[in-house]
Amino acid sequence: MAAPDVRARDEAAAYPPGSRLPAIVQSILFQVDRQRFVPALARRYGDVFTLRIPPFADHAVIFSRPEHIKEIFAGNPRDLHAGEGNQILGYVMGQHSLLLTDEDEHARARRLLMPAFNGSALRAYRDLVAEIAVAEIDRWTTDSTLMTLDRMNALTLEVIIQVVFGVTDAQTRTELAPRLRQIVHMNPLVFLGSKSTLLGRIGPWKRFADNLHAVDALLYAEIASRRHAPDLAERTDVLSRLLHAGSDDDADPPLTDAELRDQLITLLLAGHETTASALSWALYEIAAHPDIQEAAFDAAHSGDDKYLEAVMKEAMRLHVVINGANRKLTKDMTIGGRRLPAGTVVNTSILLAHRSPDNYPDIAVFRPDRFLAGEVAPNTWLPFGGGVRRCIGAGFSLMEGTAVLREILVRLSLSLPDGAAPERGKTRNITTIPRGKARLVITPRS
Repeated sequence: MAAPDVRARDEAAAYPPGSRLPAIVQSILFQVDRQRFVPALARRYGDVFTLRIPPFADHAVIFSRPEHIKEIFAGNPRDLHAGEGNQILGYVMGQHSLLLTDEDEHARARRLLMPAFNGSALRAYRDLVAEIAVAEIDRWTTDSTLMTLDRMNALTLEVIIQVVFGVTDAQTRTELAPRLRQIVHMNPLVFLGSKSTLLGRIGPWKRFADNLHAVDALLYAEIASRRHAPDLAERTDVLSRLLHAGSDDDADPPLTDAELRDQLITLLLAGHETTASALSWALYEIAAHPDIQEAAFDAAHSGDDKYLEAVMKEAMRLHVVINGANRKLTKDMTIGGRRLPAGTVVNTSILLAHRSPDNYPDIAVFRPDRFLAGEVAPNTWLPFGGGVRRCIGAGFSLMEGTAVLREILVRLSLSLPDGAAPERGKTRNITTIPRGKARLVITPRS
């Protein structure tokens, strides 16, 4: 048996080169400023490099070339565990989350959730999303400056509460909304200290845990009430659809209350601020490009959702909201010509793929038409991941974004404030948001 120091050297030799900074320093830099840290490492070490970012991963190997990403996404899910690669999120999402399970458990959950996100379901949600958007827009003061990120966060949270959770009771909504905001806007330190029993009794860790328990109580009460609702068969929100999913035999038994809770929290975290940020970036770019704004207005007025969807896609390309997708190797594997040991986390870097001039020669240009002209090559646009683990809510997110853009553009003209500095990205937890909240001037459309 090899001595520990020899084994450590052998393991280190198996990984591509990477930063020599202490692991805790790498982890902090990755958490607070990955938009600059990761590209800086790519410039120094090339297309494939290693990060040490505990407690997320002792060794994370970063890939960004399309052929490497294809190899990872097409790999056998028994060999590449996405759930294990995301375990840091389990503290919040729960052990049954679609993002945290693997193999048979994941396949069953995906089968049960899929009908709530298919084409006919999305069409049923669209009108309610539009109603929520109109109600939000009607509260805005025109001929003023809008803090776009704040308003998109409020709007998308309302979509989660009404369209996903299906909460209609006013008191429950009043109690639930601020507590859900606390979960989404958690302090990054909560993640970094989530495994410490001692920290769980003090400070932000205790406050977060207390709030999470209160949310759980509200969600379990809503689930119990919904199971016995006389109008359950007529309801079309996501939770009500999930209550119909499955059968009483051994094939795909229905979701338990605990499974429903975990999927609802997952949908909250995966679909709230991510969509709010993408919408904020899209509106910012529309305001910065009057020609695109006119094309988008024409599309909104004529019902051309394909162009509005292209605007959303281009915003997510230029302004990466989620930086990468993880898989944990369950056995030694060769990826991108590199032999990696079991336990390695491989990361498909959305950030680097979207910033590669090989993938996008006019990388800094906001040009939605590229998504209508067939210019975007496979495995180069990755906001929703790929393979069997592609985000189940991808269609929902694009439907929501398109519906919101349509309602805004037919009512308002957008412009940047005089003298405003260019908007930059800022990391908040796992999401990249506009640092200045995408401040825009809104005027009535004449």
